[in-house]
Amino acid sequence: MEQEGRRRPSLAPGLASAIPEPLQKPRPGAAMRDPGFIAVRARSFLFRVYLVGFLDLFGVSMVVPVLSLHAKSLGASPIVAGIIGSSYGILQLFSSTFMGCWSDVVGRRVSLLVCILFSALGYLLLGVSTNVFLLALARVPVGIFKHTLSISRALLSDLVAEKERPLVLGQFNTASSMGFILGPMVGGYLTELDGGFYLTAFTCFSVFLLNAGLVWLLPWSETKLNSSTNGLRMNKEHTLLGKILQGTATIPMATKNEQPAKQPRLQVPSVLQDIRSLLFSEMWHIFLVRLLMGVAVMLYYSNYVLALEDRFGVQPKTTGYLISYSSALGALAGFTLGPILSLYKHNSHRVLLHSSTLTCMLLLLYATAHTMAVVVFSSTLLSFSTTIGRTCVTDLQLSMSGTQASGTVIGLGQSVTAVARIIAPLLSGVAQVVSPCGPPILGGVLAMVAIFLMSLNTPHCSGDRSGKLKHE
Repeated sequence: MEQEGRRRPSLAPGLASAIPEPLQKPRPGAAMRDPGFIAVRARSFLFRVYLVGFLDLFGVSMVVPVLSLHAKSLGASPIVAGIIGSSYGILQLFSSTFMGCWSDVVGRRVSLLVCILFSALGYLLLGVSTNVFLLALARVPVGIFKHTLSISRALLSDLVAEKERPLVLGQFNTASSMGFILGPMVGGYLTELDGGFYLTAFTCFSVFLLNAGLVWLLPWSETKLNSSTNGLRMNKEHTLLGKILQGTATIPMATKNEQPAKQPRLQVPSVLQDIRSLLFSEMWHIFLVRLLMGVAVMLYYSNYVLALEDRFGVQPKTTGYLISYSSALGALAGFTLGPILSLYKHNSHRVLLHSSTLTCMLLLLYATAHTMAVVVFSSTLLSFSTTIGRTCVTDLQLSMSGTQASGTVIGLGQSVTAVARIIAPLLSGVAQVVSPCGPPILGGVLAMVAIFLMSLNTPHCSGDRSGKLKHE
């Protein structure tokens, strides 16, 4: 009970944390458990995790836009350059789920550090690539280990209450998107200097090393929470992060309930069994919705520049400004998740259903637009609907997975997205033969199918989750 009716200060937004009851006599370290001090630690912890996501996409977006130009300068034909570019998506398709599983076995710290350092190695090889073979070789470690964002989302999912998870993930996506907005500007400037591409690649390598240092400095510990089922399961009054910030617990290095004599490699079969159970569980329609909506949105972007030039005579430079404008709005959309979820009583399924419906309508509106004003209007709202939809489908996967490991669930979702990246260009090429408006029209049709699936399959966990924490 509160003494004298005083209210305790609230924590940083997006964190569910319980504050210990005041005691008659102060104990050692009582200042560490002061509500104001806890709030500062909460904001600091979240800021550092968000910074990991920002630096990851900041470094990547410096290099990716100029990668095709570098391949051309090395004498690669368009077909070879296309194969090299596709190799990343193919490797991601097979590695996303397994890296997510691995992070559940060995822990978030080890998996994050390994992924960041091997990705840094890939960009270092890119910085010394003087022929096509080295260029292709440099894409291999990046394609296999570039899963920093997925594992970071799994970490946040481990630490926060279920009710607050969409808001925290939305803020993380916003921070990451800001890196993707700023990175091309820095990369474009560096590319214009002498030896510009190599300087850009080495800068990206340095950013990844900085990110590894940031992950190393997070308050990790090998101390496990006392629990009969899982090191990350909590009672109904404390989330794990709340205990961490109060000094009563520390972040576990692994998310499985590991016994000292059991080697991580012996847990791999059980984790692979998790994948099978997820694929054949009631979650199949959520993964299918993710695939359909992913392909729909990628079809919209697939011929965006070409379609605007053919339909309205818009120059690529102007289209680039419009894309940057949409990206900035998409980053800001993360801040709208809090009010939207409150309005929907934290029902992620309804939010996803309505955001997908809006996306479908906007795709068809863009496809039938006769003026640039309508194009700008549809692009503006699409920035919000697609950002909110991506966050909610991830939250819905985690909610429906129950006791499944979050790294496995998020990794499997990333593999589904990788499949969408492979399918979308093929469908776009076929649709463009019919009309420049073909890809967005096809995207609208696929979105309708996704909406139909969601209408038929309402998950049991889609109700009000207010006050719920992670539970078995």
